[in-house]
Amino acid sequence: MSSCVMKSRSRNPYTAVQVDPDSDYITPGTLDLEHLFWTGTGAQYAHVNQVWPGVYIGDETTALELAGLRDLGITHVLNAAEGKFNNVLTGAEYYAGMDIHYFGVEADDKPSFNISPYFCPATQFIHEALSDPQNNVLVHCVMGRSRSATLVLAYLMMKHSLTVVDAIEHVRQRRCILPNHGFLRQLRSLDITLQEDRLREKREMQH
Repeated sequence: MSSCVMKSRSRNPYTAVQVDPDSDYITPGTLDLEHLFWTGTGAQYAHVNQVWPGVYIGDETTALELAGLRDLGITHVLNAAEGKFNNVLTGAEYYAGMDIHYFGVEADDKPSFNISPYFCPATQFIHEALSDPQNNVLVHCVMGRSRSATLVLAYLMMKHSLTVVDAIEHVRQRRCILPNHGFLRQLRSLDITLQEDRLREKREMQH
């Protein structure tokens, strides 16, 4: 019964949700997540930043400069702004001859856009790339602040068990990011789902 209550509470994106009663961690509401970006000090804006071992977040300029990618040792490119309109026109053929693995996501940087279906495939692309410690992944969109940052945050949450709060704090210290309101709401939902999964696993191990 309690899980039903939690799920109904979690549908309101503005309330905090405590999934595990034995944990001190509470998933914040969306507005509180937004406030994380306005408090304390974060990184200054740059074209590209390394935010995790082997993971870089960059902008359109970074994605288009082949010599720069070579200098960074980029082996994989995840374009979170694929498509014809207001996006970055690269594609696998753009990197032909560079031995770069390419993955494109057609995402709009709008609060109404559902980016969550891309959480798993983007995470898997990054995870598989980093299975070889020699590889480096560039995740980019146009500015490298919203779409690309959202996919990297999802990766850190899904593969490295970071909470949405820890993931945001980790990345914003290394890059100037600001996912839009709708993306933060979807990351918050992911956070709750992951907490519920871990709680279920913990209870199964106890029985």
